[in-house]
Amino acid sequence: MLELKNLKIVLSQADLAKIPQQKTLINTINAFSYNNAQEDSLFAEALRNGDYLIPDGASIVKACRKIKAKCQPIERIAGWDLFVFEMNSLNERSRKAMADGGTKLKVMFMGSSEKVLSLIRERAAKEYPSLEVATYSPPYKPEFSEEDSNAIINAINSENPDLLWIGMTAPKQEKWTYSHWDRLNIHCHVGTIGAVFDFFAGTAKRAPLWWQKHSLEWLYRLIIEPRRMWRRYIIGNVRFLWLISKEK
Repeated sequence: MLELKNLKIVLSQADLAKIPQQKTLINTINAFSYNNAQEDSLFAEALRNGDYLIPDGASIVKACRKIKAKCQPIERIAGWDLFVFEMNSLNERSRKAMADGGTKLKVMFMGSSEKVLSLIRERAAKEYPSLEVATYSPPYKPEFSEEDSNAIINAINSENPDLLWIGMTAPKQEKWTYSHWDRLNIHCHVGTIGAVFDFFAGTAKRAPLWWQKHSLEWLYRLIIEPRRMWRRYIIGNVRFLWLISKEK
C-alpha cells in the first residue's frame, strides 16, 4: 500500500534545479498511479523508493495539503514540465561544453515505437541542436523477457547518456526501471515520463493551455476519449477521494 503522507514529493518547479547532477531516478505521481499502487506492491515500492517524485496532478497537490503530508507541494509539475526543464538545462550545458572545446552531451529516449522515436529525433534536432540524441525501441509486449531486459540494459549502458527518458505505460516503466536500477551503469537523471514521448513527437496532443492552467487536462482527455478514459477518471477519481479520506 502507498501512503501519500509519507512520500518524498518535489515542492515546486524551482526545486527541479536543485536536483544534483548524478544518477537519479525521477518518477511522477497522479491520482491514477496512486490508485494503482494500492494494489501493486512493486509499483508502490518503485514510487516510494525513487529519488524524486513529481506531483503530476492538481489532485495530488490538494490531497497533500488536506492530509497534512510530510511534503506539501505548492504547485502541480506535469511530466511535460519536467521534460522541458531537463532538456533545456542539458542543451545549455552541452552548448557551453562545446564552446569550451568539448563534445555534445547526449539524451536517450528508451521506449515507444520506432515511428514515434523517429519524430522525436527530428524535433529534438531542431529544438535542442546542442544535443546528441540516441533512441531504443523495445519489443511491444506487456512484460519483457530476461533477454529483452538484457538487450535494453546493454543498449543504455553502451550509449552512456547524460539524460535518460523511459517512455512506456505506467506502471510498467516505473517497475522496470526500479527493478533494473542497479544494472544501469550510468551517471545521469532518469525520468519515467510515459505520454510525453507522444506529446513531443506530435502523435498525441496535450489539452489547450486554458485547460492546463485550470487543472482540467483530465476532463479534456475524458471528453476527447470517453470510452477509453471514463473508468480512469470517473471511477478512478471517486476511488482516489475515498482512499485519501482513509489516509486523513
